[in-house]
Amino acid sequence: MSAPGREQAAARIAALRALLDHHSYRYHVLDDPEIGDAQYDALYSELKALESAHPDLVTPDSITQRVGEVPVSDLVKVAHLQRMLSLANARSAEELRAWIQRMRNFLAREGIENPAFEFVAEPKIDGLAMSLVYEHGLLVRGVTRGDGETGEDVTHNLRTIAQIPLRLKTSAPPPLLEVRGEVYMSLPDFQALNERRAAAGESTFMNPRNSAAGTVRQLDPRLAAGRPLSFWAYQLGVASEEVTFTTHYAGLQWLRELGFPVNPDICVLASEEAVVAQCERWEQRRGALDFEIDGVVVKVNDLELQRRLGVVGREPRWAIAWKFPPTTAVTTLAGIGWNPGKFGDLHPYAILEPVRVGGVTVKQATLHNEEDLARKDLRVGEEVIVLRAGDVIPQVVAPAPHVAQRPDRPPRPLPPARCPACDTPTVKPEGSVFTKCPNRDCPGRRAQLLTHFVGAMDIDGLGEKQVLTFMGLGWLRSAADIYRLSEREQDLLALAGFGETSARKLLAAIEASKERPFGRVLFAIGIEEVGEVTGRALAQQFGTVEALLAAGTAELEATPGVGPKMAQAIHEQLADPAMRELIADLRELGLQFEEEGPAPGAGPLAGRTFVLTGTLPELTREQASAIITSAGGKVTGSVSKRTDYVVAGESAGSKLARAQQLGVAVIDEAGLLALAEHGDGEPVVK
Repeated sequence: MSAPGREQAAARIAALRALLDHHSYRYHVLDDPEIGDAQYDALYSELKALESAHPDLVTPDSITQRVGEVPVSDLVKVAHLQRMLSLANARSAEELRAWIQRMRNFLAREGIENPAFEFVAEPKIDGLAMSLVYEHGLLVRGVTRGDGETGEDVTHNLRTIAQIPLRLKTSAPPPLLEVRGEVYMSLPDFQALNERRAAAGESTFMNPRNSAAGTVRQLDPRLAAGRPLSFWAYQLGVASEEVTFTTHYAGLQWLRELGFPVNPDICVLASEEAVVAQCERWEQRRGALDFEIDGVVVKVNDLELQRRLGVVGREPRWAIAWKFPPTTAVTTLAGIGWNPGKFGDLHPYAILEPVRVGGVTVKQATLHNEEDLARKDLRVGEEVIVLRAGDVIPQVVAPAPHVAQRPDRPPRPLPPARCPACDTPTVKPEGSVFTKCPNRDCPGRRAQLLTHFVGAMDIDGLGEKQVLTFMGLGWLRSAADIYRLSEREQDLLALAGFGETSARKLLAAIEASKERPFGRVLFAIGIEEVGEVTGRALAQQFGTVEALLAAGTAELEATPGVGPKMAQAIHEQLADPAMRELIADLRELGLQFEEEGPAPGAGPLAGRTFVLTGTLPELTREQASAIITSAGGKVTGSVSKRTDYVVAGESAGSKLARAQQLGVAVIDEAGLLALAEHGDGEPVVK
């Protein structure tokens, strides 16, 4: 078949671009895909081939041009069309009310008495402010905030962000439009990026904001394309005179129509009390979000009032940032400790002079791995900055600013030459970011493996403290010993902290854990590379432990999600005599080593897709997922029109708002349990 002529190719290219733009928007902005990845890839490949055959038909707004081939030589300084202002801060309801009163006083002097304020409350994303400039609907420039007057041209990198439209979704674009927004990296994407870098032996990044900042300023767009950046639009900037709106919120709605992602939780509020309540709600939800925020931006909605209020210095009078309590503090790094993980990896942690951070006293903090420790250039005895990431896990961010300038700094801390738990000489495998303890019988490793097993099997009443106590008494060496504790009921009753009720509850929880499914057991026994999802996939693939133990690497690799490297690692571990002995012991003690329940796609929830959000009253997220999958359903991470149910608990986040926006059924824990049992019935709608 001959290649299409130029006119025919031009028509097909135009059709493909429109189609791919539509599907990219559905996937990246609306999170509501209409076609699968394979179909999308086929369309993209066809467009790429046609453009290669007709290079004169390639245009800058083609989706194939998101990633440029040639790095820029430098980041050029660009003057903003209009100043990008800073925001004044409020840290309490009283300060926010004082800001509103100052606006009333100012407008009164301007002859406007008792203005009827409406407010728009927006999450203050902890990212990088950007100015995007469109001419006749095409993205021509993307510039960092810089000093507010001048920023750096990073268009080549912003084009790689799929959520930023290269062409506006309108047939009548204005000649000029500036859109302002925030580039950020979501917490799941940041974690996945660091995991990929650690697996490749590369250094990990410190936090999502720094990762986003470093990515945006790369000279080579191919590097930026390999790092997952996201974007929220939050304001119209300079625009042609035909772009007219009376309110800020109406402008945001228009930006949505043009193809920009706008946070779905942005809302209009009619009173001071409603603003305060909304800010407090955001503060409570902060730790449950999948992106970092450090406050809430509150703006006057009426654009004419914004104009009349004007600017004082570098701050608009009509907007303010409700800042959350600080989550960082400075203290002294008193020492570095090292703990062996369940596979022997030595994990450093910081021993700190006690300090209050975000309302709690912090004495220890995570350091992730030794390369993280070296990259941050931390030294014992010096002052460091401590952060409570997500308001939960303390971590050391960096040395205090004045420290790095000192010429007489202490030496860099190094990983221990001998394991702190068993005194075995440590090793550093080639390409690994961890120094390891090679002793499989290391008590530190065994403690972590046992704690992991208990958590994976949901054995209530047997936490890390009890595991260490029982290990010290010689009762526990392997996971199988947990199921022999029933022989020690009288010994348990004699222990401090164990009465008759708590001892019997513990033994009942241990007995109940024997009913956990095969996939959960595979996850629990501690096979490196096998998480809960892979454990479930292996169980479904092989059905019985005999079939799994007999499988070669090629058969293991046929399991969804298992690649060659992972297959080899799983095969080697399952062939280890100690692992086989543990499996035999656990099987003899009554644990499940055969796949039960409906086949994939069968059961009362067959064909139904669920999304979990918030904290359920009784079930953990893992338990709820297991209930859904064991009943034949599917659990996904994002809400779309193809979602059948959103299971919502306390502090449900943006997924709940998205479900309500799309009209997806929202049920609670009781509704989920009823559906899983009967497949029908009246779900409890939130």
